[in-house]
Amino acid sequence: MRSAVLLVVLPLALAFLPASGLAQVQIRVGQPGRATYSELHEALREGTPAADSVLAIMRVKAPGALWRHMRAAAQGTENWNVGLVALTRLAELRSRAYADSAVRLRRRLEQAEGPPFPRNPGITAEDLEPSLQAIILERRRVTLGDSAVLADILARIPTRKYDHGDAWVLGRLGAGAADSVAARFRTTDSVEFRVRYLTLLSYFTDPKLIPLLTQVYVAPDSLGLPKRYAIRASDGLLWIGTGASLEALLDARARARASGVYADPSLARGGYDFLANDSSSVISRTGKWLTDWVSVLGDSAAARVRGATDKTATDPGR
Repeated sequence: MRSAVLLVVLPLALAFLPASGLAQVQIRVGQPGRATYSELHEALREGTPAADSVLAIMRVKAPGALWRHMRAAAQGTENWNVGLVALTRLAELRSRAYADSAVRLRRRLEQAEGPPFPRNPGITAEDLEPSLQAIILERRRVTLGDSAVLADILARIPTRKYDHGDAWVLGRLGAGAADSVAARFRTTDSVEFRVRYLTLLSYFTDPKLIPLLTQVYVAPDSLGLPKRYAIRASDGLLWIGTGASLEALLDARARARASGVYADPSLARGGYDFLANDSSSVISRTGKWLTDWVSVLGDSAAARVRGATDKTATDPGR
């Protein structure tokens, strides 16, 4: 998902998704009780100009303005990352008119010969198609329901005909989507598809996945996974982003180091071992060390509990 135009390096967690430029993105800023997360920025921190820019776009309620951001980015007159965030927000709005626009644009991209945006030839159809797919599917959730969208995506996974937009929408679905993907992860006989389903699980924010993802990280062999792909479990726990999920990742890392499960030198990259690289990736995607997030989110949770207690004390009817 992370293409050359971005500021971060392609993680192993996306190796079994179809190749394309990064389009639909996982990004979260300013959400109470959850860690900041960005695939687009290096160490994005709340309160910085970059984070404020993201928040401004993610709060836009007019789909037309978001579509114009995309057009400007595709033409090269606006930062491409701004266009990606705008497309992500546009999918969330589930606009009927702009879902129709996404269908038309996708059709035009499929028929285009050569660069679809001559003024910005570095942008390809593959850079936009996943986001257009997400916009279309999010609208289908309104018209057809989550169960129908889930059935469609699950049916295409065995044929490998899905993209990052499908994965992003899948992670947002109800209708037992997380349970369905987890069950397929556990029961498939194929290592390739076990990795694919684990990658898809890393798009969910459902805390009930914490035990499974922790097990993957601590003991990948027990689930028939090559050790190098356990980074997906780290991705998933980070994307859940709660104090509990990050504390689980911190504990899992300590247990993994104690057991030596990732001691194999072949798992090292850039002169650092597997666990050190994973620790560095937390900074890149969330802007803080894991220990700092656990402290911050734990303090926030305690403050919310204290606040609720104070309100109950002053208003016994609550």
